[in-house]
Amino acid sequence: MARFIIRRLVYSAITLLFLSLTVFMMVRLSGDPARLLAGQEASAEDVAALRADLGLDRPLPVQYAAFLGDAVRGDFGQSFNFRVPVRDLYFDRLPFSLQLAGAAFLISIFVGIPAGIVSAVRPRSRLSSAAKVVGLAGLAIPNFVIALVLMYILSVQLELLPTSGSGSWKQLIMPAISLGWYFAASMMRLVSSSLLEIAGSDYVKLARLKGMPERVVVLKHALKNALLPVLTLAGVNFVVMVNAAVVVESIFSWPGIGDLVKQGIDQRDFPLVQGVVLLAAAMVVLVNLLVDIAYAWVDPRIRLER
Repeated sequence: MARFIIRRLVYSAITLLFLSLTVFMMVRLSGDPARLLAGQEASAEDVAALRADLGLDRPLPVQYAAFLGDAVRGDFGQSFNFRVPVRDLYFDRLPFSLQLAGAAFLISIFVGIPAGIVSAVRPRSRLSSAAKVVGLAGLAIPNFVIALVLMYILSVQLELLPTSGSGSWKQLIMPAISLGWYFAASMMRLVSSSLLEIAGSDYVKLARLKGMPERVVVLKHALKNALLPVLTLAGVNFVVMVNAAVVVESIFSWPGIGDLVKQGIDQRDFPLVQGVVLLAAAMVVLVNLLVDIAYAWVDPRIRLER
């Protein structure tokens, strides 16, 4: 078990290393932040002085080594635009993203899992057909389209909900639905396919031969095992909701991490984008690592095969 955990930790570190290099190079393709901060009327000397002040005049390998060394210590630099540490900005916005992701996560669970069960158990029923239509719509329609439609109907036409902002449960409803719909659809499809796969297993057939009610067979015997891959997806989905709701947060002016990333990209704020992306990736890698360890603990064959 110890060797398995160490191997997984090494893989996680390599993943974060490659990601840090990728995001470091990608943000530098967006342009010169010194020119943007100094303004179009600034002279070349002023821009060069600002570039030196920001540390952008050093060779790229030196800049990357400094960024990586600071990141290992938990220091992601200071935002060019906000002039405060990136780590502080991230954790200031994190509660808002957790609130939105929590609401969207509950929607995906309480809609996706029951819809997946119905879709697998009664594939020809009207309820199953309706669930499939909703699921396909969630996967096919971008969340920004869902957000705009909800805003037009619930805010403009019916005047039931505010169009933007944060602080009340009414302001949370539309962003949560817009963000959670896609994940509910993916959850529904995974639950349905997992149940259909397990329905043909020997222990499910044996439970039916014993004369158990179909409800008991599905909920007690089949669903418990079908939910193992669903739990993995749910954990990753939640982390993605927290860190990658850029479009939804921008549309509804929700002050979360996604909106912070957008500001960083618009302003060519290299430390802000690098730090937030790396923190988000670390969260995803950590969740996957914990899931791998949990699986290996439950099923020893996994750590032996890997």
